[in-house]
Amino acid sequence: MTSLARSVRRAPHRDRPVDFGAFVRRAGGEGGLVVQPRMGFGEPAPMRAGLAATKAADATTVGTITLDSFTRVGALQSVEEALRHGVALNGYPIVNYGTEVTDAVLDGIRDDFFPVQVRHGSAVPGDIFDRLIELRINATEGGPVSYCLPYGRTPLADSIRNWAECTERFSTLRAVGIEPHLETFGGCMMGQLCPPSMLVALSVLEAMFFCCYGVRSVSLSYAQQTSMSQDIEAVFALRRLAAEMLPTDNWHVVIYAYMGVYPMTDHGAYGLLGQGAELAVRTGSERIIVKTVAESRRIPTIEENVAALEYAGQVARGGRRPATDTTDGDSQTYQEARALIDAVLNLDLDLSRALLLAFRRGYLDIPYCLHPDNRGHARSYIDGAGRLRWADIGSLPLTGLVKGGHSRRVTSSGLLADLSYVRRKFDESPPEVLGSTERQRATAWDARTSLQGPTKDGARAHEN
Repeated sequence: MTSLARSVRRAPHRDRPVDFGAFVRRAGGEGGLVVQPRMGFGEPAPMRAGLAATKAADATTVGTITLDSFTRVGALQSVEEALRHGVALNGYPIVNYGTEVTDAVLDGIRDDFFPVQVRHGSAVPGDIFDRLIELRINATEGGPVSYCLPYGRTPLADSIRNWAECTERFSTLRAVGIEPHLETFGGCMMGQLCPPSMLVALSVLEAMFFCCYGVRSVSLSYAQQTSMSQDIEAVFALRRLAAEMLPTDNWHVVIYAYMGVYPMTDHGAYGLLGQGAELAVRTGSERIIVKTVAESRRIPTIEENVAALEYAGQVARGGRRPATDTTDGDSQTYQEARALIDAVLNLDLDLSRALLLAFRRGYLDIPYCLHPDNRGHARSYIDGAGRLRWADIGSLPLTGLVKGGHSRRVTSSGLLADLSYVRRKFDESPPEVLGSTERQRATAWDARTSLQGPTKDGARAHEN
């Protein structure tokens, strides 16, 4: 047994947390859906209140503790100064608070029917994982690529090394009978305008990375994009690739409600969230992370988060049953994602080295990502049917799969129009174009949220 595992065994007694992945697989999928907020508060009392409200919501829920941006980059002295001077933080500083404070936050709330996940966004997560292991919080998310390229300038090699070491340490929880769970953030790269095949490939590669370093309970993310039909195709491709390539059966898919420029109208926001919940149900996805009606205007309150949870849960309960993948042979998204994955795996038997080489050679290249380790030659656009396409594949190994992959010029005006495409689509569609059931739901929730006042602390950390 490693010294870390021995230190965990000597830790103060805490109830053994439920296997997060197994819980979601039981409660979600096959028409069910686990719903989760993006919720993080800087003070223990509102954080506990947010968790309690999530637990009490009329839906099948799991809790979220989203960390602050100082903790995310390892600026723990800045956290200490903020706490000392009463400066509000935009998330929960789990490292600086210590185990006793967070134990009190979770006491009587986290149980076998309400697991809690920590979300953070760090390419240097060592201190965070130390605290998670001490607290026996066994669910978190991120990844060596997805928590590096969009969020800062940490070298990709450093992030990969950090995540390999932290994943390996996190996996030692199994030595004391606790199943650790990691969720990929790779299916959410840049939030928008990344073609689905890249999202699917990165989500699968990061899940494989976690498994390489000892974790056996994983979830694969996919962020709702610009076309429902393309998203359905992408999630089926993701599920197929996970079944083909992961060395564990303890996996599930989590859908993120759209992460780009959000609708400003209430009916637009509800329509988009409702479509995300329907995407989850129709593809058999087990979990969804919601957004609220307030996303485009201000930081959501606890009540608005609960309203979004209950709305998504209601849409799922009244939505269509899971669809069958009717793709005739291999879909376009599956073929592209498989080509990307195979190209990476063929670079080196060690996945850590393979990922680094893939970005150096441009086999993986994220459109519009400015990180120094991203080549930045690939470009994308939204076509006339609302589907995300490659405008330029750069050095991506997609020659022969993508037609015209080097021929479309992306202009600044075109890019700006694409960035606001979803907002315009849902805001400019009058409420009456929604289905009658969804329109009734939106009206009901508009009435409910208009009667609720704001909470004292509504801060969230960031878009993970």
